Amino acid sequence: MWRTAAEASFSLRIGARRRQVVEAASGRGFLEAAVNPGGISGGGNLPSWLRLRQRLRLPGAATTNRAMSPTPTAAPSADEEFTEVVVVRHGETSWNASRIVQGQMDPELNEIGRQQAVVVAHRLSKEAKPAAIYSSDLKRAAETAEIIAKVCGVSNLVLTEALRERHMGYLQGLKWDDAVNKNPDVFRGFDIFKITEGSDPDSRNQEIPGGGESSNQLTERCVSYLNKIAQEHIGERVVVVSHGAAILEVCRHTDPPNSSIRRNIPNTSLNVFRVSGVTGRWILERCGDVNHLDGNGFLENSFGGDGASA
Repeated sequence: MWRTAAEASFSLRIGARRRQVVEAASGRGFLEAAVNPGGISGGGNLPSWLRLRQRLRLPGAATTNRAMSPTPTAAPSADEEFTEVVVVRHGETSWNASRIVQGQMDPELNEIGRQQAVVVAHRLSKEAKPAAIYSSDLKRAAETAEIIAKVCGVSNLVLTEALRERHMGYLQGLKWDDAVNKNPDVFRGFDIFKITEGSDPDSRNQEIPGGGESSNQLTERCVSYLNKIAQEHIGERVVVVSHGAAILEVCRHTDPPNSSIRRNIPNTSLNVFRVSGVTGRWILERCGDVNHLDGNGFLENSFGGDGASA
């Protein structure tokens, strides 16, 4: 209960101001300021798809992964020099939205994905400038990386097969539910997909028919390349653009043995690691951070609500 009339009046004014802020954040001006502060994305009225998403967004709805707390790890020692590796998942594609397994097939970003990429690029541009940007050469990652490089003013952009998504073999191109039914063992242990029961201990070494990779092959490919990046950029910051399953495996590399930590990797989420180019030690500082998307209508039910795809 309020003790005085003045306190009651102050509380009511604060409540009214909060409602004004929420209404303004969900309107056109906030979004345009976020994705187009310097005319990057062309300005003008909001596209119809985004106006529709704004209208359908439920007040107070839970968002996905604002900033997940990493696994506690030992602090760096005084004699260790680390590279800060900021791993960004690519923006949304129409295959994400349609729940189709992408693997190393090559759909491009949809319009939502391009807007997401602009938003995350502007967030990164306000932080320490990266020495270089490395990216998967698949279109959805490469375009995300190109937008980040342009906004951040980075000319050193490297595209490589080493950062591609996991090759999903004969499951690529299938609807998600059909792929799970066809080969459920492939997805067991993917905490991100909530399919963890009955996991075969040897499943991480099983390759997917049709030229697909095993989980351990994916980890080896991505972690070894990021270790090379760390060795080349000791004491610097780099941005890496990759894919959901690939980033999940990199996060697993930092987790305690036999852990079952659930991690979500939404589109354009930031996942921040410190990697020693000398000792090879990894520290996970942040996982699944999408604060830059909050309030812009992007945290809708992308790919079943967890923002994840393979």
